[in-house]
Amino acid sequence: MSNKSETLSQQEQQALLEKYDPEASTRKLNGIFGWIVFFGLLSFSLFQLYTSIFGILTAQLQRSIHLGFALALIFLLFPARKKNRVKNKVAWYDIGLALIAVAVGAYWPLMIDDLVLRVGRLTELDFYIGLAAILLVLEATRRAVGLPIMIISITFLLYAIFGQYMPSFLAHRGLELDRLVQTMFFTTEGILGTPLGVSATFIFLFLLFGAFLVKTGVGQYFNDLAVSLAGKRVGGPAKVAIFSSALQGTISGSSVANVVTSGSFTIPMMKKLGYKKEFAGAVEAAASTGGQLMPPIMGAAAFLMVEFIGGISYWEIAKAAAIPALLYFAGVWIMTHFEAKRIGLRGLTKDEIPNRKEVLSKIYLLFPILAVIIFMMSGMSVMRAALWSILIAIVVSAFRKDTRIGFRDMIDALVDGARTALGVAAATAAAGIIVGVVTKTGLGLKLANGLLDLAGGALIPTLMLTMVAAIVLGMGSPTTANYVITSTIAAPAIILLGVPDLSAHLFVFYFGIIADITPPVALAAFAAAGVAGGEPIKTGVNSAKLAIAAFIIPYMFVLSPELLMIDTTWTYLIWVVFTALSGMMAIGAGVIGFWMRKLYWWERILGLVAGLLLIYPEGMSDIIGLIMFVSLVALQYFIKRDHPAKPQTAN
Repeated sequence: MSNKSETLSQQEQQALLEKYDPEASTRKLNGIFGWIVFFGLLSFSLFQLYTSIFGILTAQLQRSIHLGFALALIFLLFPARKKNRVKNKVAWYDIGLALIAVAVGAYWPLMIDDLVLRVGRLTELDFYIGLAAILLVLEATRRAVGLPIMIISITFLLYAIFGQYMPSFLAHRGLELDRLVQTMFFTTEGILGTPLGVSATFIFLFLLFGAFLVKTGVGQYFNDLAVSLAGKRVGGPAKVAIFSSALQGTISGSSVANVVTSGSFTIPMMKKLGYKKEFAGAVEAAASTGGQLMPPIMGAAAFLMVEFIGGISYWEIAKAAAIPALLYFAGVWIMTHFEAKRIGLRGLTKDEIPNRKEVLSKIYLLFPILAVIIFMMSGMSVMRAALWSILIAIVVSAFRKDTRIGFRDMIDALVDGARTALGVAAATAAAGIIVGVVTKTGLGLKLANGLLDLAGGALIPTLMLTMVAAIVLGMGSPTTANYVITSTIAAPAIILLGVPDLSAHLFVFYFGIIADITPPVALAAFAAAGVAGGEPIKTGVNSAKLAIAAFIIPYMFVLSPELLMIDTTWTYLIWVVFTALSGMMAIGAGVIGFWMRKLYWWERILGLVAGLLLIYPEGMSDIIGLIMFVSLVALQYFIKRDHPAKPQTAN
């Protein structure tokens, strides 16, 4: 490929990751501490594999050991301040914190009999261990995930203690410190609650699965496959970015990581063919963020959804998310297609596209992902599906020498998977603090009722307020924590209005993810701007515009749960998808200002109105929207207009 020299080096990619993704900003350790961390990460993965194969321990034991591993490794790997990230040097206080973290993680396994016998009566040692656990989780979260989630967790803790001083509708009796500590560490309602439990089982194994896939070279294969299939089309590099980023989402749980890895390949191609820097970055940011919405392996919060909704399998969630995800990527594809036509961009030449026969000869690299789908469709548990898929990834990698996973690669995958899990473990532990406070104080119901009162008991205003809350909470904080907060506070308000649980939870899940490309704090867009050399805020605005479908689709599946394949027929489902795609095409034309030719201002308005009517799931609006849609198409045939666009050069 002729553009390889323009792609970012590994050092440049790492620098961008460290700038925009707190989970990537770690010490580079050698010597004794390098070996300690290496064996710590390896042991972490081996512990998780052992318990998933031979049976997980009781909830408190499994989660406390998982927490102990994560906290100790975070304090060794993540410095207190980024500028103190010195090679091969760990501060004395970090060694102390790591040792305390080991003690906290070992406390439940060592004292299990005494703790069970005491049932709620804390000794002085219990109290200080529990208090240490809370403080360690807050500090580890700040280092590995970021300041916002730590501030939110502290706010909830203060609310739990000083509840009697809150406004009347939020007031509660207040919790004594010892009772709060007991809830947070000596029950399964706090730090050792459901979020951390999901991290200690489902999420860890799928992160490990992603690490093994990376070792097969599947990431580069996604790029090559995307180029061979979409590269020749109008504005080919942008469509390559959409295709490859959707695939990359299956092995990356981070929008920023997805942007940097696939964007370092696709953004230079887009710039070379004439896309402006900000638009090229926006395409990659919008597509990479959507990777977390794409089944079969979605963002980590989707695994939490299994536990939070109850009575539903992960496969049912993935199946329900399939059509909305396809509509999302169709929307981004349509917008980039019209933009490419508007400015007269070509596709890639034959010389710039890899040999299709050679690319297809490696199609077996996708077998592990296909296996996940088949296993979960057959009713296999999520953990077993992940385990078998890891094994299949190892087996299929042996088909060719250049993809084969050797013993050293397996060790590296185990270490890399555990390293990736550290931020997730910290975020879910902090989320447990939030859940514990909400459960103990009844805050969830109070805020849900308050939200309904503010919205006047109407569905659309409630949805709009929930959307704003999810986006604001998602700015700079991980999707897992965002989902925990909004699912315990905002989702109940939507459910009280008669919306199915799955629709309500997916609604807040979507907007928590879309926060990554919503200015003013759009981390994925800012990372893409770093790759493209563009202006961050402008890149964020463009990415939000390209992902306009993501701001509409959640409303669609709340108003019409049939899009989630809930209580519907195939006939109706096909009709809803057809009208939704038609609506997105009309909106895309209206936003970009081009379809078959450049649109007049009144045609753009016609397109936007037609699109909204088609997307709204109601019979009469579909008919009116379809009439307007056909009229817009006809106008472009009957009213000709010069199109002055010429092929552009890179900015």
